[in-house]
Amino acid sequence: MTPVAISLPDSITEIEARFYLAVKLYEVGRLSCGEAAELAGYSKRTFLELLGKSGASGLDYPADEFASDLENARRTDGHQQ
Repeated sequence: MTPVAISLPDSITEIEARFYLAVKLYEVGRLSCGEAAELAGYSKRTFLELLGKSGASGLDYPADEFASDLENARRTDGHQQ
């Protein structure tokens, strides 16, 4: 990672700033979940839990793509219906 120095107001901690930067970069698709978690300093599981608690969008996965992926997974796994 490239180090970056920014000045924050006293009311915002570095941890908070790193988390919200990671959330936004994840939301817009610039970072994967794992990359965002690493930037924020958390495990993926913890990052996703905090993401949900923050009210940010955790998953941007269109329903039609989900249905298609689910069907493909069933075929691959031998569980066709």
